[in-house]
Amino acid sequence: MIWISLSIFGLVLYFIVHHSVSRTTNTPTWLLWLVLMIPALVAGGWAAVHGADVKPPPRLWIPSTVFSLITYLYLARPNKRKPAPQTSDAKNAESESQPSDAAPTKEEEPPKPIAAANLLTKGEESQLQNCFPWSIFYLQNVDYRPQVVICRGQLRSQPETAYQTIQENIKTQFGDRFLVVFQDGAMNKPFFILVPNPQNQEKEKRRGPVSRPGLALGLFLSTLLTTTLAGLNFSVPDLTRQLLRDQPQLILQGLPYALALMAILGIHELGHYFAARRYRIKATLPYFIPVPISFFPIGTLGAFIQQRSPVPNRKALFDVGIAGPLAGLLVTIPVLFWGLMHSAVVTIPDKIEGLPFDAMNPTSSVLLSLFSRLAMGSALTLDKGIDLHPVAIAGWIGIIATALNLMPIGQLDGGHIVHAMFGQRNGAIIGQIARLLVLFLAFIQPPLLIWAIILLFMPTVDQPALNDVSELDNKRDLLGLISLGILVLIILPLPHSVAHILFATNPIP
Repeated sequence: MIWISLSIFGLVLYFIVHHSVSRTTNTPTWLLWLVLMIPALVAGGWAAVHGADVKPPPRLWIPSTVFSLITYLYLARPNKRKPAPQTSDAKNAESESQPSDAAPTKEEEPPKPIAAANLLTKGEESQLQNCFPWSIFYLQNVDYRPQVVICRGQLRSQPETAYQTIQENIKTQFGDRFLVVFQDGAMNKPFFILVPNPQNQEKEKRRGPVSRPGLALGLFLSTLLTTTLAGLNFSVPDLTRQLLRDQPQLILQGLPYALALMAILGIHELGHYFAARRYRIKATLPYFIPVPISFFPIGTLGAFIQQRSPVPNRKALFDVGIAGPLAGLLVTIPVLFWGLMHSAVVTIPDKIEGLPFDAMNPTSSVLLSLFSRLAMGSALTLDKGIDLHPVAIAGWIGIIATALNLMPIGQLDGGHIVHAMFGQRNGAIIGQIARLLVLFLAFIQPPLLIWAIILLFMPTVDQPALNDVSELDNKRDLLGLISLGILVLIILPLPHSVAHILFATNPIP
């Protein structure tokens, strides 16, 4: 069973690596995947030799984890591809395109790589000049790079107007050959980038249809099975295979947890899906990730959608990013509240092994403290914990998933939100700070250590929108700050002084 679990984990990890950092580095995806799999392979080998009940010693898993982390961060660093060598034909084309009265040096005018020379012919370069009206964007320099053309100049109108005008002009002159990207450069000087449209390339045509309902349904049913088994373990702690054979109807006791958790995860992803459809962004249906409970006791690693077309602007980036957490919270909060009302108050043991669902400390989260006090009343005092009902477990997992997604890092929902609010560069800086803060907070909240490690593996730079210059309105900025405030309420523990007041036997009215 351990090797089946490792195989499933390996497939999921390979998919995550391939879709997260493969475009930012020259290191082969299989090598990045293999480095990340080292701790799991070490743990699997130990379990195969000594049994799954015997934990590997720290001298074994700590060095392997540290080596895996350092090696991955080194290999996954962004690499700049070297420009292709210039052929004699490309050199001749370049010399012909220069005016006779100009004699630029190598420092002033770098040679055009052959890849860039293939993007535009000599006649099309003059057509490109006509796409930039001087009253909208005064074009000063055209820089040819491998597979892109960068157009720099002075912005003389509103960013939204400039992007719309120049995008329409490019489309009129060149059809659908290019995607037009508008980014903020150094000294707040925005510039345009012409990128070959991947949807016109043969590789994109071979990717097949955007949505695969059969695959989505198969993953849904598989995850329903694994989460039902997980819910059964939570409902019947002393469950054995013989008992399940004698009483197969017991499996129905796992459905409340499974349905609650899959509703939370599914509606979260449907929020992204419908927001993407609103902006005509191609997106897949939600794909659930089933996991055997012997490997991950909650039965799933979550769900996701894939976007198959670029985001048009920062407004769309914000709306698609925040739609998932908000939609998920609309289900998560009532599920958690109902589950807490049907949970039991217990004494917190001195030592908790495994998952803390049998004796959850409500003060571990400000948000959990407030909901617990509202749902359970005065029965919950400072020295008591909560034996979570399976539905409450699903609600709390939904809260944790929401917090992880709201982390303002890279391609997480929170990364999209801060990118849309503050721009790509500032968003990347916020992501770096957030990673360090979570790592620091892990010394206070040890369960956050696994989060800190996961976040260190993620790139902090988010993919730019096509129009990455136009800013958000005040309503969206306020909504983004509220979402970050929700993140803080979830991950921060309740201050001790406040806990004494909130969980007092006879609180002050």
